[in-house]
Parts: sequence; structure tokens; C-alpha cells
Amino acid sequence: MDDKVTLNDTVALMRDLRKRCEWDAAQTHESLRPYLVEESLELDEAIRDGNSPLMREELGDVLLQVLFHSTIAEERGEFDVNDVARGLITKMKGRHPHLYGDGAKEPWEKMKSKKRLSIGDDLPASLPPLHRAHRLQDRAAGVGFDWPNADGPAAKVEEELAEVREHLANVPPAAHGAPPAHDAAHAELESELGDLLFACVNLCRKAGVHASLALDKANAKFEARFKEIERIARERGLDLHTAGLEALDSIWNEVKSAER
Repeated sequence: MDDKVTLNDTVALMRDLRKRCEWDAAQTHESLRPYLVEESLELDEAIRDGNSPLMREELGDVLLQVLFHSTIAEERGEFDVNDVARGLITKMKGRHPHLYGDGAKEPWEKMKSKKRLSIGDDLPASLPPLHRAHRLQDRAAGVGFDWPNADGPAAKVEEELAEVREHLANVPPAAHGAPPAHDAAHAELESELGDLLFACVNLCRKAGVHASLALDKANAKFEARFKEIERIARERGLDLHTAGLEALDSIWNEVKSAER
């Protein structure tokens, strides 16, 4: 196979598959939606794991989705992949008026805020809550509603945590496995915990960290540590269900110490 493959070759391949492969020819924008989500998540995992060979493969799968949708649209006379590329170039040059024109350098969110009617415009409804919180805060910052540094958000986290502690005193602890009591006190606690999470996201943002990425890494770290607890417990003949918090916490500290 010729190593000098271009993006034009991928477009030609996609057009050919639409003509000669029954499965490819049967696909629609709607039928391809699950694949786009799946391929995007697989690429995200490859990036998270720092797996460059897999990343290259998954980028190809995401590119396939771009080509698929562009070719379907071309067949319907709506647009083609060249229109997609043209739109991308126009958008990127518009984001950098100081590089591709005589405009002043300006934050992207500030530029976009001038075109939006409301803060939530064009944010996907299915955007994960942590990511949505980050984007809403980004957009608010674009119009100047933001702290100058991380001190403000840090103080806000402390304030919200204090309010959560007050509400916890009014809500009895739920029994293990039992559904929470959905009364007024629980609803108020849920609201305050939401405010606390939102404040934590804002602190992450001002510290230059994306909350969803930070939580993803924390999840992976916790899972790895707990798997090690399970391994050690098996070696020592301990039953996790009956060992008790003190014993498990002691193993947890062992695992943490071994990481240093």
C-alpha cells in the first residue's frame, strides 16, 4: 500500500463504500449517532491512558464518522466535506482576528458572548453535568462575571460546605441500600450539595483544571487502590463484608504508603 495517503483518499474511499457496501449504503445520520458517541469515548480513553498507537487508531474512527456524515449530506445535495473544511477554516480564522486580519486579540468566550442571547445557548442538552457547569462558568467569565483568582472560589467552597453541614444535621442518615427520603429537608440538602459541587467546579476552573478530568483521574486512582485492598484482603483471608472499617482503613493506608 502506498504510504502517501491523503485526506482526499479517505473521502474517495467513503464515497466508494457508500456505492458498493450494503451496510455502509444503508446508514443514515440517525443510525450513525450511537457510533459517533462510542468512537468519541474510545478516543477519550486512549488519550486518558496516554496510548498513542490506540489514539491514532481511534482518531481514524472519529474521522470515519466525519466522512460518513459529510458523504451522506453530499448525496442529499446539502453540503460536502469541502464545505465542512471551509466552515472550519472560517471559524478558526474568526477566532483569531489578530492573526488572520486586523482585529484585536480577544478571548474566544468574550467574542462568542456577543453573539449569544443567553448563557446556555447551543450547549448540548446531553452534556455531562460537570462539563456543563464548567462551560456555563466559562461563559459567565466571558462577560466579566468571574473572580480574579482562585481565592474567591476557594472561599465559596468553604461557605457552601458550611451550609451543607448545617443541613446534614436536619436529615437522618439513610440506611445502607435504602432509598433516600424525598422530603423538604432532603430536597434542601440536595440543593446545597449541588451548590457545593458547582463551587468545586469553579475552583477547579480558576486553578486551570477541568473538573471532569480531575474526577476521572480520582475515580481511576480510587479504583486501583481498592482493587489492591481486595487483593491484600484475599491474601490475608479477610472477608471485605465483615472485616470492618478499621481493618479496611488500615489496609488503605498501607496501599497509599506503598505508592510513595
